[in-house]
Amino acid sequence: MATVTPHSPALPDPRRWWALGALVASMLVLGFDMTILNVALPTMAEQLGATTGQQQWMADAYIVVFAALMLPAGLLGDRFGRRRMLIVGLGIFLAGSLVGSLAQDVNAVVVARAVMGVGAALVTPLALSVLPSLFAPDERTKAVGIVSAGSTLGLPLGPIIGGWLLNHYWWGSVFLINIPMAAIGIAACVFLLPETRDPASPRVDTLSTALAATGLGSLIYAIIEAPTRGWADPLILAMLAASVVLITALVLRERRAVRPMLDMGLLAHRGFLFNALAATLVMFVLSGLMFVLPPYLQAVLGHDALGTGVRLLPLMGGLLVAARAAQPVVARFGSRAVVSAGLVVLAFAALLGSRTTVDSGYGFTALWLSFAGAGFGLSIVPAMSGALGTLPTDRAGSGSGLLMTLRQVGGAIGIALLGSLLAGVFRDRLDTAGLPASAADTAGDSVVAAHTIAEQAGSPALLTSANASYVHGMGVVLLVGGGAALLAALLAAAFLPNTPTPASDGNDGNGGNGGNGGNGGSGGIDRTIATATGPDLATSKTDARQ
Repeated sequence: MATVTPHSPALPDPRRWWALGALVASMLVLGFDMTILNVALPTMAEQLGATTGQQQWMADAYIVVFAALMLPAGLLGDRFGRRRMLIVGLGIFLAGSLVGSLAQDVNAVVVARAVMGVGAALVTPLALSVLPSLFAPDERTKAVGIVSAGSTLGLPLGPIIGGWLLNHYWWGSVFLINIPMAAIGIAACVFLLPETRDPASPRVDTLSTALAATGLGSLIYAIIEAPTRGWADPLILAMLAASVVLITALVLRERRAVRPMLDMGLLAHRGFLFNALAATLVMFVLSGLMFVLPPYLQAVLGHDALGTGVRLLPLMGGLLVAARAAQPVVARFGSRAVVSAGLVVLAFAALLGSRTTVDSGYGFTALWLSFAGAGFGLSIVPAMSGALGTLPTDRAGSGSGLLMTLRQVGGAIGIALLGSLLAGVFRDRLDTAGLPASAADTAGDSVVAAHTIAEQAGSPALLTSANASYVHGMGVVLLVGGGAALLAALLAAAFLPNTPTPASDGNDGNGGNGGNGGNGGSGGIDRTIATATGPDLATSKTDARQ
């Protein structure tokens, strides 16, 4: 197919809606892949013998790679063709899913998740950036809304689909389901999408990419392994020191670059800085919550995988309702009030959840989960919109890229830090008296492992201790998460500019959340909601720059 330049007008090709359907399918699979693994982790822990630390790696391998490669992936699409790199990304995601479905041990799963992270990093920023070549400005906002709806729908579908698959098939089926979806996306890209590129885009900075990946990876490794090795362990200290050196080198290099891949100068904008900080802390809390909750629902309350997925719906329901309601509320009361209120609601939900006991039952859990979802939706949408709305239109693309990177880093650290805190508290409180040393050590790996040992040893006392220890550890995690949300709320109330966000901001092709000219019309509220509730669609910096 002929290459379409960034400013070529979109032709009214009747195939464009079929192409959009394929993009929706691609984003849908990325959407539910963000949540499907959480339900599968307890089952995988039991069948693979995975410790809490290894479960953290299975979750974080995807996020760390995603965060490190998202920005250079967008530049690769600009330079070598967005359609081509979208096909490559879907192919890599398909290959990673195939490896995951065939994996026989934890290490293979971690590798598969990392490969999937590479593919997702390519697909996410490019999925929206190809829309201007398919749709004229008058149809583009509708197209973005449809893609947004697809990605958003994936979040609540993930736990339910994952639970159903685990109830009927082996755990590898949560990876296998990605393969036909990715294959459909590849076929549609080959036959339906025109090629677009931007030869004027900056080159991919290989050194900066390497610094980002190794710096973030070193930090996550140290946090995850510290509960097992100890914070004073030489390897842990070395990895922490290495992460500080590498991340500092990345920041210094990017500050000197003429066209930086990661524009750190954007943090000089007060509105961008504190909105980005609020969004990052929200992802920190939510990611930690999504990591610790499924084992509680499955191991402690005794629900199967499908039942666990269904019981996560109050969180997703509160999130989606509040996200859709956030913009009108912002227009009336201003972003500072709404972001602060959302964070207070999230903090309240976490503090309420910390009062959970072994005997609380699901009704109490559903109550505080609903509040948590509402707090997340109310805070993240205006925070994302406010961050991008404070920037000049010519920096909207780089701003969205930095914002998405910070969000992914917040999510990765949330899983690593809060998961490690849970592991440490659980191991310290678990009563393994009377067990052989090897069995006691295995029981301390996770609540699932403790249940297995208790059944093998016929020890109801160990089962009771495991449940009580896990619920206590979950309460500690929720207290820390609530404290982080409350801190973010205080910072937002003190430092955020209180500017209302009219509904027209993103739709006039020139709004703060859009890009430049006609293509900016694909930004705005729809993209902000997609970014807030789906797999980070606002990384379409290439679209904003066109």
